[in-house]
Amino acid sequence: MKITKSLVPFTIALSSTCSAFLPSSSNFHSPNTRFSTAVKSTVLPIPTKDVLKKMQPELDENDLYLDGPNNEVPKAGEVMKMLPAETWNVDTPTSLFYFGIDFLAVAATMGFLNTVVTSELYHSSPIFLQGMMAAPLQVMAGFAMWCMWCIGHDAGHSVVSKSKQVNRIVGEIAHSMICLTPFKPWAKSHRKHHLGHNHLTRDYSHQWFIREESDSLHPLIKLSHKTRNLQLPILYFVYLFLGVPDGGHVLFYGRMWEGESNKEKINSLASVGVSVATAATLWYNMGFADFTVVCMIPWCIMSFWLFMVTYLQHHSEDGKLYTDDTYTFEKGAFETVDRNYGKWINRMSHHMMDGHVIHHLFFERVPHYRLEDATKALVHGMEARGQGHLYKHIDTPNFTQEIIKQFDENWFFINEDQVVRK
Repeated sequence: MKITKSLVPFTIALSSTCSAFLPSSSNFHSPNTRFSTAVKSTVLPIPTKDVLKKMQPELDENDLYLDGPNNEVPKAGEVMKMLPAETWNVDTPTSLFYFGIDFLAVAATMGFLNTVVTSELYHSSPIFLQGMMAAPLQVMAGFAMWCMWCIGHDAGHSVVSKSKQVNRIVGEIAHSMICLTPFKPWAKSHRKHHLGHNHLTRDYSHQWFIREESDSLHPLIKLSHKTRNLQLPILYFVYLFLGVPDGGHVLFYGRMWEGESNKEKINSLASVGVSVATAATLWYNMGFADFTVVCMIPWCIMSFWLFMVTYLQHHSEDGKLYTDDTYTFEKGAFETVDRNYGKWINRMSHHMMDGHVIHHLFFERVPHYRLEDATKALVHGMEARGQGHLYKHIDTPNFTQEIIKQFDENWFFINEDQVVRK
């Protein structure tokens, strides 16, 4: 049965106990677009008071959790009590085991790709056949790099080890060298993202524009919106090098560096040096053509994974943004979304997708190998409190189609009625 927006209030009122199994549309409340997808969400859009009064006048606000204690997200301390004691156990050998596995995966896939690309058979083949030979290996190498990026992500949050030195070494290898992502500048901007997640103006890594104000946007931003579908493969490069929207991660400028000390800049410059030296060495020894085929195309695939996962974690049809007057850390964290891409992809990606709510609540406390059990405990705990509706989980098996569809239809827009103001 297909549920339309006009039936949502009635549907929620009759089936609040089984709303986790009801499908919902995925248009982020876009006013002029509508489509159906295979995406299933455990969270139905909560109707406004006006819609409620019009459709079901016999129901009051508490029936749909519009106000009252059932719609107040728990404090971080309350969530901690729901989670297993081992959630907080950062085990260096376990972290390094996963790091080693991903390192071998990157070395094997890129090594095999390089062997093929430098073979006599490859060079004697027509271009289309070269592409057919290289493409599957590039996809595999790019995914392996993405998995390694997730390990560097843990290092950036200091949960690979309790040792600062171990975190720094792993981060420089995983991010600065293998993923050509300067580790310290990235960790700096990413931490700011976690401290301001889903804040209208303070959120890093995301730029939010109110849809109703689109006509007043700067011409360059309007141009960016018009060319959005061409940008997906290069958005991570734009983020790192051009500094949109946070500031440069290679050249230091923009809001992330305002008031920063020279000591911090020098420390970050070391990571930039590692990335530049790695890229220059590979380019010099491999030549431009092989460097592009073996390194940069897999890097673009890795960056696509990164943008896709990040975007879908922070965009949902009922997602809200907050202002200074209404924001709390916990409110922002519970607006992030856990997504299921499939059991093995979730695992190989170190639960970056399906453990994201817990990660945002405790981003410097929980390593990736604790996220799955912690998330199960969170779901159980929220349901026991009668607040299961506040946890967002969306099955997204067709993730590549979903990111293309959502980015095309919604880009970085959010509707005014999704901004919670005082």
